[in-house]
Amino acid sequence: MNFSSLDYATFISYIVFIVGLGLWVSQEKKGHAKNASDYFLASKSLPWWAIGTSLIAANISAEQYIGMSGSGFVIGLGIATYEWTAAITLIVVAKYFLPIFLKEGIYTMPQLLEIRFDRRVRTGLAVFWLLLYVFVNLTSVLYLGSLALQTILGVPLIWGILSLAAFSALYTIYGGLKAVVWTDVVQVLVLIVGGLVTTYFALDAVSNGQGALVGFSDLLKQVPEKFDMILDPSNPNYAELPGLGVLLGGMWMAHFFYWGCNQYIIQRALAAKNIQEAQRGLLFGGYLKLLTPLIVVVPGIVAFALNADIGKPDEAYPWLLSTFVPSGLKGLAFAALIAAIVSSLSSMVNSTATIFSMDIYKQLINKDASEDKLVFTGRITSAVALIIAVLIAPTLSTLDQAFQFIQEFTGFISPGIFAIFIFGLFWKKATANSALWAAVLTIPLSLAIKFFIPSLPFLNRMGIVFLILSAIVVFITLWESKEDSPKAIKLHKDIFHTDTLFNVGSIGIFAILAVFYIMWW
Repeated sequence: MNFSSLDYATFISYIVFIVGLGLWVSQEKKGHAKNASDYFLASKSLPWWAIGTSLIAANISAEQYIGMSGSGFVIGLGIATYEWTAAITLIVVAKYFLPIFLKEGIYTMPQLLEIRFDRRVRTGLAVFWLLLYVFVNLTSVLYLGSLALQTILGVPLIWGILSLAAFSALYTIYGGLKAVVWTDVVQVLVLIVGGLVTTYFALDAVSNGQGALVGFSDLLKQVPEKFDMILDPSNPNYAELPGLGVLLGGMWMAHFFYWGCNQYIIQRALAAKNIQEAQRGLLFGGYLKLLTPLIVVVPGIVAFALNADIGKPDEAYPWLLSTFVPSGLKGLAFAALIAAIVSSLSSMVNSTATIFSMDIYKQLINKDASEDKLVFTGRITSAVALIIAVLIAPTLSTLDQAFQFIQEFTGFISPGIFAIFIFGLFWKKATANSALWAAVLTIPLSLAIKFFIPSLPFLNRMGIVFLILSAIVVFITLWESKEDSPKAIKLHKDIFHTDTLFNVGSIGIFAILAVFYIMWW
């Protein structure tokens, strides 16, 4: 890619500003030492707009920019179902999950499982999450981000991985969640504006310079097969998006696991000023999810329509950026890509540190750990997690569509974790042993079905595994006792009350989605 002096100035200014901002907001008032609440929950001071923007910054990464654009190249707009149905999930999580989480005053999701079940469940799920974050999430984000650097700037893969890890570490390890969230506010702005720049010029290329709106209209005519939201069984990509099964099956397991039970996502809401701010933050995030496909899916479809000269689908977005974005704006568009990568890295690193410090170190290693010791442990954990991810990330270079790999691998775990949470939160009889068996069996069941029924779409498999695990939870619970668990979470109907602004905003999301699906059914 030919970067002009302005491009380099824009990109370097972005890096310097983000690192400086992260370090500045990390400073504590004179005489106040950073404690666990400061480091892991940003002093519980976040407003709705910071929660919503940080939520999306944590979510949108190279996984979306590179991986989802690659899937857009292969599958088309149907892959946007992951984004649009997530908006519905955020509404449900905000209304029915967040009130419970905030009422219990938790730092981590495993902590809630000890409150509801016992320490065995807490420790088991903490280990699950640590393995998932380090060996799947962090490694995939580092790999896909370095792939972009390699494609766009010619940076060798390993140097790209090291650079991204170092960028994230500069402010995340010291500042904790406060640094992550307040830099995310800026990074989302860069991410959206820079992403729209790439989409605009890509669509403009489709229309031969007649503008993005004409380009989108031409795109609909040139590749109508890429605008099917519900794929027919004859579609070669049906295994990835199995028709109506997408809306009626396992994708909801993936969504509720990711948006409702996932530490590095929900941690922002746990750090809210109050429940109203937390719920409005998730609602705001839902509206941002409606916009996401325009930035990360449509470019992949454009690359397909323009017969992109690429080796594999995951190179679609870097190809567009380097080919069509004019000199002078490349720096902004590239900064958007890096913003997405680094914000997600920082979120995952901080949540990995939170879970290890609060659920492993404090519970099993040093029960009397001081606040200073917990913060120090969090910083060491952050560094170690990044080092491990850096060592493993290059091994992902054999993947074709990394986004699908990440979804399927996560799908081995998500049915079990979601089953534990849904029964733990809303069924008073559920026992600790039933939850433990759900955790133990989620991977073996998923692998068994994958082995014996390889043709079954993985989203459908997730739904089936969830149903089996639910039956197991019910059976073990009723076999052990028909009485309510003494550790059941006490709920009353008023806890789920939401204000008028939230309710009206929720209706707006459903209305917009109805229009989208009617248009591209």
